[in-house]
Amino acid sequence: MSKIDLERRLGLMQATAINMIDMVGIGPFITLPMVIGMMNGPYFIYAWVAGAILSFIDAFIWSELGAAFPRAGGSYNFLKEAYGKSGAGRFMSFLFVWQTMIQAPLVMASAAIGFASYFSFLVPLSPLGSKLVSGGVVVLIVLLLYRKIEEIGKISVLLWIGVLLTMLWIIGGGIAYGNFTQPIKQMNDGVTFNFAFIAAIGFASVKTVYSYLGYYNACHLGAEIINPTKNIPRSMFLSIAGIAALYLLMNISVVSVVPWQQAKESEFVVSLFIQEIAGSTAAKIATCLILWVAFASVFSATLGYSRIPYAAAADGAFFKVFGQLHPTKHFPHFSVLALGAVAFVFSLLFKLSDVISAILAMRILIQFIGQAIGLIILRSNRDKKEFPYRMPLFPLPVILAIAMWVGILLSTGITMVLSGLAVISVGTVVYFIKAKINSEWPFNDRPVPD
Repeated sequence: MSKIDLERRLGLMQATAINMIDMVGIGPFITLPMVIGMMNGPYFIYAWVAGAILSFIDAFIWSELGAAFPRAGGSYNFLKEAYGKSGAGRFMSFLFVWQTMIQAPLVMASAAIGFASYFSFLVPLSPLGSKLVSGGVVVLIVLLLYRKIEEIGKISVLLWIGVLLTMLWIIGGGIAYGNFTQPIKQMNDGVTFNFAFIAAIGFASVKTVYSYLGYYNACHLGAEIINPTKNIPRSMFLSIAGIAALYLLMNISVVSVVPWQQAKESEFVVSLFIQEIAGSTAAKIATCLILWVAFASVFSATLGYSRIPYAAAADGAFFKVFGQLHPTKHFPHFSVLALGAVAFVFSLLFKLSDVISAILAMRILIQFIGQAIGLIILRSNRDKKEFPYRMPLFPLPVILAIAMWVGILLSTGITMVLSGLAVISVGTVVYFIKAKINSEWPFNDRPVPD
């Protein structure tokens, strides 16, 4: 029986769409009032700019790695290559998969929980009803993902169109009915650029960075991207530029109609905004579109994350069952089902505010900082011809990204930092037990195949 491989069927438009619908999701709609409350002033826009800058700088790192190693699993391969396929790379890539099996379902659950929260604007939900809605979203996503990748690409573009229409309606409403220039003129009112302001930016950026996460989703699908050395970097920079513009315009649009003092107290601020300019029926329609966006985000996140345990299993570094591809649809079906199952449980157990901080704290050390340092190692050890995309001013963007990620990590709070370290510690113990049994690094008595 011949080996079944993933197929390159996703072009630049589809890759960009997959990134963008993962980035938008429910994030900007639920974090908008959170960010305003944390900044407590019209200068909250700076937190959204800070999130965009960090994402853009970090995308240089992802672009180099994604173009050089366009395979399924993204960071799994990046870490393995950077720290040595037969050495510490086995350990780092294992830790990444280990934490992914927890944080990926958290990402999926956060979007599903946010979906249920906004759904209550349409239909008041009891606590049990809210859990049933969020769990149902996860189940429906898994059913939609159970198909060929080219069909998923078409679904992604359709969902992307819904995302863009929703954002453009919000922005257009502010331009037509609000004082659109006023928030820009007032964004420096009362601001003092001191340590307290920088600290507030740091805490608020935890929420804005969460809303930008997903710009790298195409890297997880590297084995399914057409012309990956060009389309992976392009899809990321296009995604970040497009989403940053939409987020900034959306925030300005909302507070041009709903004063920031009122917006920070509203759980459904965008629905309230549409209600102010177009009435209650329009607000319900807008809420349905926001739910569309949230649904699209879970769809995209689950698609990308399902390729990570698959890549590790196919490489012999994770449970073999995750390496199975569907015999006719050619996608890692067990991985999709497993992550969906864990996300379903998380969607029933956790609150949204806790999930957002946990997602970032758990990922920063191994994934973002780990692969940034890994890129420096790779660039020092390998020929430049192995990097089809090379960032400008290297290594300055890498150093800046590491510094900013450390700041974001500290801003998640000591409890979340300790939780992230606990997950890494348990994963470390599991790895060394596994490595001892299988004679892998640092106990390798036999060579590990590439």
